[in-house]
Amino acid sequence: MVKIGNTELVNPFILAPMAGVTDLPFRLLCQEQGCALAYTEMVSAKAILYKNRNTKPLMEVGEKEGPVALQLFGCDPEILSCMAAQVEDGPYAWIDINMGCPVPKVVNNGEGSALMKNPKLVEQILTAMVKRMKKPVTIKIRKGFDDTSVNAVEIAKIAEFCGVSAVAVHGRTREQFYSGKADWDMIRQVKEAVRIPVIGNGDIFRPEDGARMMKETGCDAVMIARGARGNPWLFSRSLHYLRTGEILPHPGADEIRKEMLRHTKLHIEYKGESLGLREMRKHVSWYTAGLPRSSVLRSRINQAETYEEFYELIMEAGS
Repeated sequence: MVKIGNTELVNPFILAPMAGVTDLPFRLLCQEQGCALAYTEMVSAKAILYKNRNTKPLMEVGEKEGPVALQLFGCDPEILSCMAAQVEDGPYAWIDINMGCPVPKVVNNGEGSALMKNPKLVEQILTAMVKRMKKPVTIKIRKGFDDTSVNAVEIAKIAEFCGVSAVAVHGRTREQFYSGKADWDMIRQVKEAVRIPVIGNGDIFRPEDGARMMKETGCDAVMIARGARGNPWLFSRSLHYLRTGEILPHPGADEIRKEMLRHTKLHIEYKGESLGLREMRKHVSWYTAGLPRSSVLRSRINQAETYEEFYELIMEAGS
């Protein structure tokens, strides 16, 4: 089993941090399906500093959750390290620094994947973080910023030198965003270059993908991102395949409906009916992708304003 800091993962499958997706309700569903550890949505260190009221819900961890890592983003070593130290007593397995977000408003502030263009700043940030904190520090990086600056190995070596406990590698550059094919060979190169645990990320959509990534790259754990949207069963199916070599069938319409309703109830419980239902609309579109008349359901669900309306529409889906 993989051990990062004091946290021993029960299996190698991890839920990636995804803005607007990996909130508490969704993490719970994935953990019920066997996810060994989940990340929060990324949280701005400056927002913590200025006590932004929208930050607290992003950092909340439920009593029924398994291990959760808090992901921060920023570019100021002092602010990042101070805010990480301020919140590290919370219920987090470790604190992760985002160096992979490709979103323009983040990159234009010198944060996220923009940090990969500045290895000296990366070293300053990680040195300050490790020095100031008691809990483990990890990072999530990309292959590089673009094809002219592929430097995941260099950044991973800096991280190891600074005392970082693990590195997650997404096999795409920032310029690729999520297009094209993830370069798993880059994950292999990072794994061969450092002694700390390496978590592979990119193009895990089927139960057999995680096992294949581990075999081809030697990575210690696998981070599942977009493949889990509307598909928390990917964790249990990936784990079953890893242990048995057997591919379990994808859940049928009845199980999908049951999970959508449970997800909706959790959203309402934690966010209230209005916000919970509004945020569930995107999840419903992911759950129902490929099902008969799913476009009709998506159109109707976008107009629903009560749980009762949601319930009726979901029960009709696929029937």
